[in-house]
Amino acid sequence: MSRIGSCGPSPARRYSSGPRGVRPDLAAFRSLVRVAVCAAAALLGGCATYHALPLARGPDLAPRLSLLRATVPPMRAGARPRRIDLSRALSLNDIGLLAVLNDPALRSQRGERGLAQAGLLQASLLPNPMASLTFEPLVSSGVAPSWTAILTENVRAILTYHTRVESAHFALGQVDADLLWREWQVAQQARLLALNLYWGGRSVNLARRELGLLDREVRAVRSATKARILGLAALAPLLAAQASAEQFLDTANLTQLRGWQDLDALLGLAPGVRFAIATPVLPPMPSSLKSEIGRLPERRPDLVALRLGYRSADENVRTAIMGQFPLLTLGGEWDQDNTNTRNAGPTAAFDLPIFNRNQGQIAEARATRRLLHEQYQSRLDQAVGMARGLAARIRQLTGDLGRARRAARVDEAMSRAARKAYAQENLDQRSLVDYETTALERRIEAQALELSLGEARVALTVDLGLGLPRIRMVPPAHPRTL
Repeated sequence: MSRIGSCGPSPARRYSSGPRGVRPDLAAFRSLVRVAVCAAAALLGGCATYHALPLARGPDLAPRLSLLRATVPPMRAGARPRRIDLSRALSLNDIGLLAVLNDPALRSQRGERGLAQAGLLQASLLPNPMASLTFEPLVSSGVAPSWTAILTENVRAILTYHTRVESAHFALGQVDADLLWREWQVAQQARLLALNLYWGGRSVNLARRELGLLDREVRAVRSATKARILGLAALAPLLAAQASAEQFLDTANLTQLRGWQDLDALLGLAPGVRFAIATPVLPPMPSSLKSEIGRLPERRPDLVALRLGYRSADENVRTAIMGQFPLLTLGGEWDQDNTNTRNAGPTAAFDLPIFNRNQGQIAEARATRRLLHEQYQSRLDQAVGMARGLAARIRQLTGDLGRARRAARVDEAMSRAARKAYAQENLDQRSLVDYETTALERRIEAQALELSLGEARVALTVDLGLGLPRIRMVPPAHPRTL
């Protein structure tokens, strides 16, 4: 009787056939857990770690011009970098490049490109497969513990992978073009400030000469008045002219001070740093304004940025449209129940698009694309109108400057003749001062027109996207060593 029903191994023998009496299914599960733990540890070994990024303890303003970053990256592959000579008078273009290399605001914008690169990296990553593992040991009747293993992957993320990556690529290009346009704006601002400082300095010198002439004349007339040679009526117009000249000089000096402070801030210099500015060489006028305007969409970085932003938004529209289909998850499932019966097969899960068919995302993506479409057209119209307006202003200023120069030469000749007549005692001192101050005022007027013409020429080159580097110049990340 003891052999009845003993043709196969008993449940006790099945449970004790493994090493040290461990049940085979439990040993297999423990082995699977060990493999999962080892795989998790290997993956964690490649994870990012924390590194501190301490804040600066003080300003990074250069107390001297020689401490500025002055190495300009090469404009084309294979070319050598150029270093700006800071020991000589700086041209307008050199000052613009120095502003791009040293402007604190531009240096702080490097993080925008880092964010766009991080967005591209994130878009390039597929979601990780989802794995789940359950184990239920026996607590009552049964043959073996049950366990279930499931591995799934999001199919929608795979289907939208291409459009998401394309959108991130265009977004990164948009950030690059935007930063280049900001660099151009900073360079233009620095060149305009330098232009104003150059002609403003010359106007200050002429105003000082004029005030000196008036001061001497006022002293002479006062002496004559005290000696009762002249009456008080002769002194009144001189005092009015002297007060006007003093006010003009004070205003010009204040304008110069503000200009230098603004330029020092753009260059990353400490307030109060001064340097020589070379005689401005204005950029040439384009040979064909119509052809240059036709190339604006490919040349101006802000228009390029809007075009890239539009393409990124267009890819987002495609992604949103594909997102209206059900969220599908595919995978496989392996399980064993407590009767030691094992099963394996595919698994699928999807949502039912009854209430939410991604209408909100589609509408938002289309609205964003429409907004960029309109912004691009508006910016293009503005650029073309600005270019034509600047060209007309340049023509007008060129004619006005020619007439002002001719008038200044005539008054200079009359002033020289008056000085000669005064030396021969054929002209009184008051008339001589009138001739000389008139000549100085003519020169000041001509210099003001020179400044206006220079500003218009510089603005036109930037509006047309001419004369500035075609690459972004990213300054080094480390602080300046003083």
